[in-house]
Amino acid sequence: MEKQLETGKIVEGKVKSIAPFGAFIELEGGVQGLVHISEISFGYVKEVSDHLNVGDVVKVKILSEGKNGRLDLSLKQANDKPAKPEFKPAPPEKLSFEDMLSKFKKESDEKMSLLKTNVKDTRRNRG
Repeated sequence: MEKQLETGKIVEGKVKSIAPFGAFIELEGGVQGLVHISEISFGYVKEVSDHLNVGDVVKVKILSEGKNGRLDLSLKQANDKPAKPEFKPAPPEKLSFEDMLSKFKKESDEKMSLLKTNVKDTRRNRG
């Protein structure tokens, strides 16, 4: 492995071919490496071709030197993990106790009415 292509370094390469288990990337100097399907994205990857195309230029991180002098590469480790959207709960309603009680009673009556209707329908369909 050349000095510029050392483990842990992030380099650019070109997608040469795609296989069901990953993508082969050609780095500088004609050195080839494999990005395994598990190292393509932080999310689930069903099809490699959904994320990469032959000829794409991508940034990859060199993980290690694999069999046959090929490098093990990672796309997802070369990029920052996407931030999770921040959860912002809806502001609580400013209701008085009487309003909350009234709302609860209304919702409860609606649920009981629906439940009674379902029970009646079930009894009708028995015989």
